Amino acid sequence: MITKSFSLTVTRRTRRAFTLKQRVCARGFTLAELLVSVFVLTIIVFMFAQLMTSATAVSRTGNKHIDTDTQSRVVFDRMALDFAQMVGRTDVDYYVKGGSGYKGHGNGHGWGNKKVAGQLGSDQIAFFSQVPGYYPSGPRSSISLVAYRVNESTPTKPAYLRLERMGKGLLWNAADTQTNNNALYPILFLPQTIDGVGRPWYGATNNDNKPWAELDADYETIGPGVFRFEYYYLLKNGRLRDVPWDDTDRPGQTSLTNPVKIGLKDVEAIGVTIAVIDPTGRALINAANPNSLDDLASDLDDFRSARGRGVGNQNKYIGMMEDAWKTVVETVAQTGETSSHTPVPPAAAKAIRIYTRYFDLKSL
Repeated sequence: MITKSFSLTVTRRTRRAFTLKQRVCARGFTLAELLVSVFVLTIIVFMFAQLMTSATAVSRTGNKHIDTDTQSRVVFDRMALDFAQMVGRTDVDYYVKGGSGYKGHGNGHGWGNKKVAGQLGSDQIAFFSQVPGYYPSGPRSSISLVAYRVNESTPTKPAYLRLERMGKGLLWNAADTQTNNNALYPILFLPQTIDGVGRPWYGATNNDNKPWAELDADYETIGPGVFRFEYYYLLKNGRLRDVPWDDTDRPGQTSLTNPVKIGLKDVEAIGVTIAVIDPTGRALINAANPNSLDDLASDLDDFRSARGRGVGNQNKYIGMMEDAWKTVVETVAQTGETSSHTPVPPAAAKAIRIYTRYFDLKSL
């Protein structure tokens, strides 16, 4: 009797449990439960999408900065070789800003009120250096005419607003008597000047629409993303100046040759600051307005001579060029336009990087 009672009890409990399960399965989920589940799932998907978007944006920005970092390194390494091998003499010419013969290269652009007279935008420099160049036929020398400029010809040209480098190989002793763009010359000694050669070396000292400046075969684009180029001088007395001599000790000096031939003997190092943009950013800016990049370049101030020297001044003035340009770029990224009110996509402005490097010169 005890055994049969136990079996009956177990059987009843099992049937009740099975019936309860059937009721639960038949009941399912309510509409409120489904809505809550969908809402939670939507939040999770949205958060995941935001994380993926942020990761993509960071990765994209990082890749752009890698592009500009790599390009600036290539440009500065090339400059380091050229400046290290610069012919340092007082009887040869240098085409550098600060002298009375320097033209400035605004190319008709207004450049606002922030520009220094005689500079007007991206600088240009030309000098003799003991580096290989593009040599013509005939007796070759170990000296080249080296020049740097940001091309300011016309917006339709492939090299427009890109950093170019000239490496013109020179002859040793025989000078060609031609006066066209293909004339060949050796290194020149004063009183002959780089600018005085005329058409054959016109592109070394000019930056305009004339064919013999724009189409000089010895120019090559070395910095396709560099749209602004500025340099200045660290003198041996510790001052940062926009003229290549100590105008305190030489108040009457007007050029590297007048009234005394000094060459670059007062200069300890040349500081170079460049603004670089990646190809995608340049395309976005050009699509917004063909004049926007030129207007942005004009908003980046020319270098102005720093006051003072020594302790208390170097932290304020060393790197001031780079800091001022960064401030302009950040402002453009926030407002979406230049001071001339031409549009600049904020994403493109944020990708612009500013770089500075100092190049020591051999003492004369």
